Amino acid sequence: MPTAQLTASQSRAIENFIDDFEVVNALADRNRQKIIVLLCNHLSEGLTVTDITEEMSITQPAVSHHLKILREAGLVAFRKNGLQSLYYLTLSEPLTQLEDVIHDLRIEVGDSK
Repeated sequence: MPTAQLTASQSRAIENFIDDFEVVNALADRNRQKIIVLLCNHLSEGLTVTDITEEMSITQPAVSHHLKILREAGLVAFRKNGLQSLYYLTLSEPLTQLEDVIHDLRIEVGDSK
């Protein structure tokens, strides 16, 4: 079976998709989705790991693990408040990058929405 050559824009769209796969993966998990929703409800003050754990049906170490994945994907950050860390959303840049990837992919498949 012959292999099709990709255009420069197709290659760029695929590279951007691969680069942003960490965000897609982070958003795919139901526990991480719930953490994002919880943080959306506390945009101004943020939440501690304890606060988040109290609202979830998973352990504190599991919450910390999910927060680490969300931090690495650029979706969540934290700031120190005394001895506690307050977690908050930083969705803007990762979601803009994801929107760009979706836009590029739509162009490549001829979907101009």
